[in-house]
Amino acid sequence: MPDIRLSFKEMCAKFEATPRTLRYYEYIELLQPEKDGRARFYGPREVARMTLILRGRRFGFSLEEIRQWLQIYERKGTGPQMAALVALADRQLAELQRQRDEIDTAMAELQTLRETASRSV
Repeated sequence: MPDIRLSFKEMCAKFEATPRTLRYYEYIELLQPEKDGRARFYGPREVARMTLILRGRRFGFSLEEIRQWLQIYERKGTGPQMAALVALADRQLAELQRQRDEIDTAMAELQTLRETASRSV
């Protein structure tokens, strides 16, 4: 596989991210692009990390949780990183289930209220 090297603009386009987002991820050390003067270039490592960051955000993980999870790989390797992911996933799945239950309850209450209101119209 040829080495990928995306410019700052290409990275924004590839991930539909704003320049501010990429700069912030760099600032909090989630991404570490190569720099050539003021230009930034993103290689395969940074593309993979950005994919994981966005996936983690979609699942509801905080940026700090994602940063710590990515650091586990750097320091300890894949095994400990996957064990940490299982723990994070278990916690997040429980939270998402709690949110789903709250939404289901709210929807049922609203449906009942709607039906009561529609009968009085």
